[in-house]
Amino acid sequence: MIVGTFGTGALLRRAGAMPVDAFPPLHAQARLLLRPLLPAVAFGLVAVAVLPVTARRLPWRPLPAVAWLGSVGWAVVLQLPDGISRPLTTPTEYLAGLPAMGDDPLGWLRGFTMEMQTFPTHVKGHPPLPMLVLWTIQWVGLAGAGWAAALVIAVGGSAAAAIAVTVRVIAGEDVARRAVPFLVLSPVALWVATSMDAFFLGVAAWAVALVTVAAAGSGSSPTGVVDPGARGGSSKRMAVAFAGGLLLGSLPYLSYGLLPIFTLPLAALVLTRPARPVLIALAAGSVVVPIAFTIAGFSWWDGVVGTHVAWHISHGSRRPYAYFLVGDLAVLALLVGPAAAMALPTALRRAAVLAFTTSPGGRRRPAPDRLGWLAAAALAGVLALDLSGVTSGEVERIWIPYAAWVVTVTAVHRPPGRTMLLAQTATALVIEALVRSPW
Repeated sequence: MIVGTFGTGALLRRAGAMPVDAFPPLHAQARLLLRPLLPAVAFGLVAVAVLPVTARRLPWRPLPAVAWLGSVGWAVVLQLPDGISRPLTTPTEYLAGLPAMGDDPLGWLRGFTMEMQTFPTHVKGHPPLPMLVLWTIQWVGLAGAGWAAALVIAVGGSAAAAIAVTVRVIAGEDVARRAVPFLVLSPVALWVATSMDAFFLGVAAWAVALVTVAAAGSGSSPTGVVDPGARGGSSKRMAVAFAGGLLLGSLPYLSYGLLPIFTLPLAALVLTRPARPVLIALAAGSVVVPIAFTIAGFSWWDGVVGTHVAWHISHGSRRPYAYFLVGDLAVLALLVGPAAAMALPTALRRAAVLAFTTSPGGRRRPAPDRLGWLAAAALAGVLALDLSGVTSGEVERIWIPYAAWVVTVTAVHRPPGRTMLLAQTATALVIEALVRSPW
């Protein structure tokens, strides 16, 4: 599929039927980069050697932090040859829209839908929350592309920790430990540094993690896989559920393409079957951001309509739907890597058996069989975006909040799994060597 879509894309490009993308299905340019990648090669080889041992022997508490740091390090060394903050400095990016906000972000927010067609491409293509985040860090004195890149990479890299925490609750600590090396060395890292979508990845991952931890610790979960850290007082669980709901409620205001990612917390809730107070706290948290934006004068639906208009008059609307219907899935395959591709059938089959042989939270199936539910939920969201045509092209950045969850299926590989880890590392390095992405 990957070879076929790149070949077909080249033919369409030569025929003049691909006006936007120079290297379809990627929105990128072809190149050959070798020597500048040596630090990334060294980092990858050391990580392949060390991560499986670290994930197996390190106490659990520091392991998510190690995953976070490792993910950030892998993303940074991959991006070094092209400049870490460079992708955020182009005229189409968010930072170019900050001068329009001035010192009155609330006034800018009230007039967002009326003025959005005059904004840079990514600003008018998204809800206003990303701009408000960037304005806030500038307001506190962290101005410039360097600080924005640091925020994006730190939050995006933290997704490895959040996903590991979620997998531990859903499928058990042993499965989570096996997933950590693959979460760190995922090809997704190529677009963690530096695309604003990496920020969306981190926020979404922590939203799902908090919801899962609160739900599994509510006392009614029959999964038998409860995170010890989730146990505690009722007020603590309610606070965690509320925080998870708060982050979930922010997702549609970060990107319109994040709506289908709600399949992930839904899957977690089905598996953990939380007590009613947790659901109430979750619902209460989830309405805070929508209410706040509505009171501030921003209509989410008007934003959707305005973004659709902006897309319709842009070059992006000229992308052939049929080609990208398949081509975007080929890009997803690049994002998740060969280790995930090999593990996906097994994980999904076990998840299907779990679904059809017992209740979702039943004890009759081993806990690792629940792992495939997370990947299936992510894939359902991706397919919804793909079939609808809402995302047609540029999915190497748009789909990273979903792709990172598909990578979890790599936990089915027997540890240490260094051959599969090496394949993941090589995939990321080859893409970086052959592709120059604007992100």
